[in-house]
Amino acid sequence: MAHTYLASIKINEKIYETAITAFDILLDVLRRQGLTGAKPGCRNGDCGACTILMNGRPMKSCLVLAIEAEDSDITTIEGLVDSPIQKAFVDHFAFQCGYCTPGFIMNIHGLLLNHPNPDKSLITEWLSSNICRCTGYKEIEEAVLSVLKENRQLPEKNQ
Repeated sequence: MAHTYLASIKINEKIYETAITAFDILLDVLRRQGLTGAKPGCRNGDCGACTILMNGRPMKSCLVLAIEAEDSDITTIEGLVDSPIQKAFVDHFAFQCGYCTPGFIMNIHGLLLNHPNPDKSLITEWLSSNICRCTGYKEIEEAVLSVLKENRQLPEKNQ
């Protein structure tokens, strides 16, 4: 039986005290806390459905050990409030079934935090880290470009 210990993980500006083992992945710990926006997809880092922000950078939570998150600021889709990219996804119908949508939103939110004025090639590069099987990427790209065009207020870097 694996040994567990109590970890303190800061998620969406709230401290969660939770029992973890050395091999727990962050995705599973988030979901056990009721934060189910990060979706289990491939569980090997290929699809991006589980993307979260760790210290302001997109990370695939299926590849992060929960123990690595202890001294980090984690933001999940549940922690975004009125993010411009969320509204743009709705406005541009940049989703179909919706399973991959939280991962795309977190990835693009991270892009805009770290590169407030990305060019089209950088947007395409960042979009390539997530997979959508239902629709094309045209609407997703249009959503990102609309945020840049409308110069919507971007959140602070700590999100």
